[in-house]
Amino acid sequence: MLLLFSLALALATAVSVSGPAPLHNATGYWYEHIEHNGISPTISNGGNWTVFRNRAINTGDSTGTRDSGRFGSTGQPAVVYFPAGTYLVQSTIKSAIGTVIMGDPTNLPTIKAAPGFTGTYLLFGHDQRYPGLVGFFHGVKNLVLDSTAVPPTKAIVLLEWSVSQNNLLSNVQFNMPIGAAAHVGVLTQGLCSALIMNDLLFSGGGVGVELTATQYHLKSLRFQDVQTGIRLASVLQATAQALTFEGCSVGIDTSTGGSGMLNLMDSTATNTSVLVAAAAASNSTSGSLVLENVSVDDSVLARRPSKPAQPPPSPDPSPRATPGSAATPTPHNATSPTPIYSPGHLTPVTRPSTLINTTTNAYPTLPPPTYATHPLTRILNVKSHPGGPVVHGDGIHDDTAALQAILNTAATQEKAWTQLSATGAKFADAENPRAMIRVGAREQQEGGEVETLAGIAQMSDFILTTSDVLPGLVLMEVNMRGAEAGDVGFWNCHFRVGGARGPEGCLAARLSLHLREGSRSYWEDVWSWTADHDLDAVTTTSTGTGGGGNHDVYPGVAGGFLIEAKRGTWMLGMGVEHNVLYQVNINKAENVFIGLQQGESAYWQGKGNTLLAPAPWIESLLESDPDFSWCGDNEAERISHSKNLNIYSSGFWNFVAGPQRTMCAEDCQDNAALYESNEKMYVYGFTAINNRNLLLERGGGGNVSVVATRAANAGAAMDGFKTGTVAGYFGQSE
Repeated sequence: MLLLFSLALALATAVSVSGPAPLHNATGYWYEHIEHNGISPTISNGGNWTVFRNRAINTGDSTGTRDSGRFGSTGQPAVVYFPAGTYLVQSTIKSAIGTVIMGDPTNLPTIKAAPGFTGTYLLFGHDQRYPGLVGFFHGVKNLVLDSTAVPPTKAIVLLEWSVSQNNLLSNVQFNMPIGAAAHVGVLTQGLCSALIMNDLLFSGGGVGVELTATQYHLKSLRFQDVQTGIRLASVLQATAQALTFEGCSVGIDTSTGGSGMLNLMDSTATNTSVLVAAAAASNSTSGSLVLENVSVDDSVLARRPSKPAQPPPSPDPSPRATPGSAATPTPHNATSPTPIYSPGHLTPVTRPSTLINTTTNAYPTLPPPTYATHPLTRILNVKSHPGGPVVHGDGIHDDTAALQAILNTAATQEKAWTQLSATGAKFADAENPRAMIRVGAREQQEGGEVETLAGIAQMSDFILTTSDVLPGLVLMEVNMRGAEAGDVGFWNCHFRVGGARGPEGCLAARLSLHLREGSRSYWEDVWSWTADHDLDAVTTTSTGTGGGGNHDVYPGVAGGFLIEAKRGTWMLGMGVEHNVLYQVNINKAENVFIGLQQGESAYWQGKGNTLLAPAPWIESLLESDPDFSWCGDNEAERISHSKNLNIYSSGFWNFVAGPQRTMCAEDCQDNAALYESNEKMYVYGFTAINNRNLLLERGGGGNVSVVATRAANAGAAMDGFKTGTVAGYFGQSE
């Protein structure tokens, strides 16, 4: 049974999630035929708000004055649904914030630009009233965007996608005329902080994806007959995973010099002249490149400097990256402005068998489930369940018991972003944390062994949040293990504390996510945000602390993600921001893959703040928490007593610091990450902004030593901020 949620549910106690395996061999897509009764309960007259909008373009998308801006970022959710068909358009389609534009995944609808199309963009996928850094809550999926009828010399972008976290771009095909250099599939512009785009097909055109962003995880993208597959105009950290290039001139172009660090893995290129076009030599770590498990045919020159001073020394100068090794061919020269050719070197790499397909040696890359093969009889809308428990979904009534009864027999799927909100005294004890959502049981057996439930549980398109001051709240705890990667899976699920309508006053929680030792789970597109600003421009529910101002509400959230799982954890496109003690804490864990992780500091910490970490949580620290005996700010990441870790593209950012939100000139935080007593840990691509020390180590003796500083590893410039990049860390790989 597939469970369909509507919007805004209040939970006063923990809910446990489990579910049976999905059925197959269905016909038709159930989403068109269900009752659509989602609402927006936090706005005036929100009980009558229309979420589902069938086949609405532009005027329909602004129904309910969605273009007025008076409902903020979170108060105007909408799903604009396109049934199968071809929709010819003459001008740009514009999206509003809070909109998911989607089609039938069993028969993708086509939005096609007419031959006389006017404008530059076929689909403007984000709300133009919100700049990229605050462009949240957009979705585009299950569509074909087509410019094949537009003259190849006319400049057109099929999707403008200048967004940040909590956005979804998945299962979209971009069809452009072959050889049309002026046609671009996806374009991002300005300052953006998105996490992932996934499962996309690009055919024809000049450029498939052109990116300007702080970070990006590019997963399962396929490029056919595109002149340039990906152009990294300015990206500090990027992971390109499971890409396919066929008949391209250039696979990935980093020659503009704006690329900080690129990890390319588990990818193939055929009939493609250049796999990676690199930037000219520089005196910084900009342009760092890792190739791992990449296969190319004889037509491919694996890496080419943009302006080589001398020809390659042989017909095959760059090493082929094969399973069990990583090639790091990066042009560099510390003193001369003249670029030189450097073939790089091969580094042995261990991928734990638990984390990979042992036939291909690749990490799993699973598409977000659409349950397209389910019949309508397998779909249950929690608000339309005759004879079953009553679910209000109004953000006021306690729906805990009713949801638990339904969840015991169903998997979970969304309607826009469903919000589950915690409230009540059961989550108030900081010394006894309790989960709002518990996925799978956890039982202590004789001898101290922990037994966890094996099964299937999947969640898509959820937001977990709070409605009270809850220092003992863990928003989600995962104990369940699946037989295969993705059996226990989470796609486009996010954690938000503060910053929106609904919560009142100061907000707090203990943790966003706790992956327990017996769990085995797959995560894709997950963001934990302790609010540093108000999304709805009505209340001031940021959750920092400090010396005054609208952003300084006491006491904040203790930690972001605590990973203690041992059976297998996959994190693709992960972001964690503004927590007190740490953003990511990997403690006594095993078999962890992180494809891309991004974090930001707690802005209220820093100069002028008198409340030093671990305060205000000093009386309720967990065994896994850092004690901060060596410093006074949060850590972006702490990894301790863990093994079999493969981590790619880490980006941890500091932009402002202190209770007055002072902009960082440089080094406004001492330390970015601490690694303690780990084994078989490989880190590829670690970048930080405005941290004096990038990496610290602590061994068994307890002494902390600096491994890498920003000054000695200066990276790509970004809008005046100081960056540092470590391309590879193997100090605890034995």
